Amino acid sequence: MSMTRRESLALGAAAFGATSVPLIGARAADLDVPTADVKPPAYKIEAGASLRVLRPAKFVEADELFFKENTKKFSDATGIPVRADFVSWEDMRPQTAVTANTGAGPDIIIGWGSDPQVYASKLLPMNDLAEYLGAKYGGWHQLAQLYAKKWGTNEWLAIPMGGSGGASVYRISWLKEAGYDSIPNDHAGFLALCKKLKGIGHPAGFALGHAVGDGNGFANWLLWSHGASLTDEKGKVSLDSKETMAALKYAKELYPHLIPGTLSWGDPSNNKAFAAGEISLTFNGVSIYYALKKGDAKMQEMAADTGHQAPPMGLAKRQPQSALVVNAMAFKHTKYPNAAKEYLRFMMEKEQYAPWLAGCLGYWSNSLKAYAKMAFWDTDPKLKPYVGGMDTPYYDSYKGPISAAASAVAANYTLVDMFASVVTGNATPEEAVKQATKQAARYLKG
Repeated sequence: MSMTRRESLALGAAAFGATSVPLIGARAADLDVPTADVKPPAYKIEAGASLRVLRPAKFVEADELFFKENTKKFSDATGIPVRADFVSWEDMRPQTAVTANTGAGPDIIIGWGSDPQVYASKLLPMNDLAEYLGAKYGGWHQLAQLYAKKWGTNEWLAIPMGGSGGASVYRISWLKEAGYDSIPNDHAGFLALCKKLKGIGHPAGFALGHAVGDGNGFANWLLWSHGASLTDEKGKVSLDSKETMAALKYAKELYPHLIPGTLSWGDPSNNKAFAAGEISLTFNGVSIYYALKKGDAKMQEMAADTGHQAPPMGLAKRQPQSALVVNAMAFKHTKYPNAAKEYLRFMMEKEQYAPWLAGCLGYWSNSLKAYAKMAFWDTDPKLKPYVGGMDTPYYDSYKGPISAAASAVAANYTLVDMFASVVTGNATPEEAVKQATKQAARYLKG
């Protein structure tokens, strides 16, 4: 079928505010988004089009509920059947690789941030859609552009749907018990806080296991907050530095004051430990807070006692945090490229995206700047540290190019293992740096 501009606009406005999935503490008025009057792309939808979408499993219930409902709205409005499959985080990259290498499977994969760089030659160009969305919604955040554009070019490979930031999540009363109203912004102060929390029986916990988001996120924070980086601007491994040595020595000093077991933590582990009252402080997306607010009376009491703050700056000049980005890629093997692009446009329009974002309490923080201006963010000030989760220059292979080789360093937990080997005493900082440098260089030469 051929879709006119009027039909396309009507599709974007379909059923706004009519979702049957409840929002937490937000009204339709809180979801108003400032937009520019921009003509959408006119995609001529292929006859008999149908789509299959693959994306990560939910970490907060509303993510999947709103995503499914928005997908159904698209099918109802266009007559295009869409099958959306949700798979575990650990399975996303293997399944993406199979799809890309066989040229068969899902039409659209909403994969991890750097994946478009890995499979650039397999993907449909997204310039027309990305430029339209950016013009309408106030532009794209820096991290969105870094991950979704082919490195060093203006060629859009994907549509960045959002990113889960890693703010400090803490129990307000336990920080006060330790003598603090907020988390110190310097390394020495942060270490002193963790010591005191362990001393009063409420330790902190940060993942040092093979956790896609939390493990890599903590390792990156240790590096970036000390002024270190995986590579230099040209992509040469730059781990062997005094800054990395300082980060490793700091991690070794911090580790005894954390809850035991963090070396085996996956992505759900700190969520479970926080909800169980086993830890007082961690780095995480909003999923912990969401689960507490949706829980029983005891958990809601914990939610009221939960605060959020940006991670400590340390020696960094900008907030040393990134976000676990989800990037929507449409593959060239799809028989229905226009339907695929129209589906992504529909999902990113405010009528669908705003309820999804708010329903998740900002878990997949917005990639388009205009969504930061929703009144929703003011309904609960505790969410403020997540509103700019993608407004950052930091990414997995910082400071060098984002590439297939650089992505392998994060996928194989090179940095996580470097820190883990030091805190356990299995390697000295010098030995760990040499091993990590050697491993990273092997990937980056591939």
